[in-house]
Amino acid sequence: MSHVIVRILLRYLAAILVTRGLLSPDLGDFISNDPDIAMAIQVAAGGLVAVAAEGWYVLAHRFGWAR
Repeated sequence: MSHVIVRILLRYLAAILVTRGLLSPDLGDFISNDPDIAMAIQVAAGGLVAVAAEGWYVLAHRFGWAR
């Protein structure tokens, strides 16, 4: 994901959390505009994709889907 997409998603997430009263408006603004948080989410998303791919590989070999 590019930084632009992550920042857009963070803005929507922060807006939802602020609307529901789970975050203060200042914290929501901080989350949606901090590039370090955006980079951390990108790294986490990359890790999740890697774990999902390896999990799928293990399942494929366990159930005989791989040849």
